[in-house]
Amino acid sequence: MKKAILLAIGGVLLLAGCGPQTKEAPGIPTEPKWKGLPYRLALDAKEPKPNPAGITLPGINFTANPDALERRATLVVRFDASGIKTDKLIVNQIILAPFDISGAEGKLSDDTLNIADEGLARLTGAYCMKGKVKVSVALARSSLNPGAEDAEIADKRLSDWLSTELAIKKPHTGCSSK
Repeated sequence: MKKAILLAIGGVLLLAGCGPQTKEAPGIPTEPKWKGLPYRLALDAKEPKPNPAGITLPGINFTANPDALERRATLVVRFDASGIKTDKLIVNQIILAPFDISGAEGKLSDDTLNIADEGLARLTGAYCMKGKVKVSVALARSSLNPGAEDAEIADKRLSDWLSTELAIKKPHTGCSSK
């Protein structure tokens, strides 16, 4: 009789321990799979085809958080205007019109980069910039206002800023050769 009771208690304890097991201790938060903004940008290692505008952004690849994919985005392009000597307001960024973006990995289209190159060439040419210029790009939500200021850009940014240095290969026609 004692053996039967001990066997029954042992069986109950054994069955109680075989229930569904949690993989983690309760109350301990898990680390998110993706940290930071939803998109990551990287420059393409391949040398870009020169743009007739005189300045050429290299190819831009993206990787996205699969849980935060966007269908449309815009590209913000800024250049370092610290060397410009003027008393007037300096416009040092362009915000492209929204474009389609899909998938968790990909590359910004050549059309998008050509539009950015042409806008950047117009701006740097307007200030008679020569030589090399530091340029930063970031993806932002498609709802970004074309004349957005820093606060709105920061609020709607989808990626960190990616910086590179570009050569201005075509001088602006209205600039003196000093």
